[in-house]
Amino acid sequence: MKCIPIPRTESAHDYQLLIKRLLLHPIVDAPDQEIVYRDQVRHSYRQFRERVQRLAAALTRMGVKPGDTVAVMDWDSHRYLECFFAVPMIGAVLHTINVRFSAEQILFTIDHAEDDVLLVNSEFLPILEQIRGRIDTVRDFILLKGDEPHPHETTLTFTAEYEELLASTPPEFEFPDFDENTRATTFYTTGTTGMPKGVYFSHRQLVLHTLGVQAALCSSVVQGCLHRGDVYMPITPMFHVHAWGLPYVATSLGLKQVYPGRYAPDMLLELIEREKVTFSHCVPTILHMLLKHPHAAKIDLSNWKLIIGGAAMSQALCMAALGHGIDIFTGYGMSETCPILTLAQLTPDMLKLSPEEQAEIRCKTGLALPLVDLKVVGEGRDEMPRDGRSTGEIVVRAPWLTQGYLKDHKTSEKLWEGGYLHTGDVAVRDERGYVKITDRSKDVIKVGGEWISSLELEDIIAHHPAVAEVAVIGLPDEKWGERPLALVVPKPGTVVAEKQIQHHVREYADKGMISKQVVLLRTRMVETIDKTSVGKINKVALRERYVY
Repeated sequence: MKCIPIPRTESAHDYQLLIKRLLLHPIVDAPDQEIVYRDQVRHSYRQFRERVQRLAAALTRMGVKPGDTVAVMDWDSHRYLECFFAVPMIGAVLHTINVRFSAEQILFTIDHAEDDVLLVNSEFLPILEQIRGRIDTVRDFILLKGDEPHPHETTLTFTAEYEELLASTPPEFEFPDFDENTRATTFYTTGTTGMPKGVYFSHRQLVLHTLGVQAALCSSVVQGCLHRGDVYMPITPMFHVHAWGLPYVATSLGLKQVYPGRYAPDMLLELIEREKVTFSHCVPTILHMLLKHPHAAKIDLSNWKLIIGGAAMSQALCMAALGHGIDIFTGYGMSETCPILTLAQLTPDMLKLSPEEQAEIRCKTGLALPLVDLKVVGEGRDEMPRDGRSTGEIVVRAPWLTQGYLKDHKTSEKLWEGGYLHTGDVAVRDERGYVKITDRSKDVIKVGGEWISSLELEDIIAHHPAVAEVAVIGLPDEKWGERPLALVVPKPGTVVAEKQIQHHVREYADKGMISKQVVLLRTRMVETIDKTSVGKINKVALRERYVY
């Protein structure tokens, strides 16, 4: 196909989509807006810009060059936000280290990413002490003083302390222009086997993701709308997919931002109340923890808009949140997708439905964002009917998807087989275009030749009044192939028997709401359910513990 490129005037500027462009509006139009860290720090956007310039100048003086990698180990903080901008804006790569990985996994990611500089919160020094003699690439360590009253002893030698480094460096720094396809960030995601896999994103991808999320959130008529009057606080780690990319969105809009540091329910609720937080995002386990806290019943949460992602939200949890007046809805994506692909926002007509009917929609995976080409396909790669029943795998194209796994060509080709990124998520799509994940392809349970959704079964069990948490996995069975095993954490002070759970589930089966094969359900009461480093139910660990 022959296309005609536009003619270019010799003097015309070749405008590249760089992360520095996201600072144009807030620094000019909202310089006095606040960025808050816990109950300790308040900076204006004007000060934020100066601190970003100081950090960029300091790193450059230390010898950081375009293409070098600067890693960060910190809680969610104003300093992390400064790194989100300063590091990629000088042409370097920001590696956001998952501090919940094991010491060996962290060592692997540092070496695999070839980190040159490492900024580390003093609270994580014991981790580095375990691996310090085996870190081969890092030439400079910068200390971020933590919030703990008694700093950890360390044998590491630091080039500088973060605040002293910024204070000693003038704020004059001119950020260069360069190719928008330059790699900006790298982080690592855990798989079912082996060491973590590195995903990476360019400036262009991060800017387009920011604009796509803005278009979806800011164009909503009523529900889940993000606007310039909102106060933003992430409750998703900044090391995990750039805190879902929302800090870039909030900064580009010039919103007041609140960073909570280490996640403690009393501090989170205090910040929501004191700073008038109106927009956040988190995984279901964090919300469950917050709603259980005694302080949650004493504060007004009715102005709080909350995206739930990272794991499926049960309708029981959704109803509990709605009972507090929280405007809650689902967002969907994965580490490889930057991450947001869909949002389950409601139309004005949907808001007229009963809370139960609304909850069903709010718990869906939602509608694809602008620029997202999302399909639900069968085994032959044909798109499945939009009838709310026909299941298939979600495959996707969008301008912000990782182009592969770092230094792993074979797995990258498998991820992108056929020219679409394969999510591994099994879903249905209704006539309105709303997607609903029914399971991970590897988590579907096949009982006597019939597929059972572990997510659907978890949601049903979660409705039992004595159940605090639940995870469902498949048990090998000689007769049936597999049968479901429900691992149940009872609510404090309650006693629930296996027969009660089975009777509860059977009622749904009798109504035709789930396959009658669930009568083969086995139930086990447990004290805790294993989670991954980002708060998802760790079904790999659960299978290793209870199946093999």
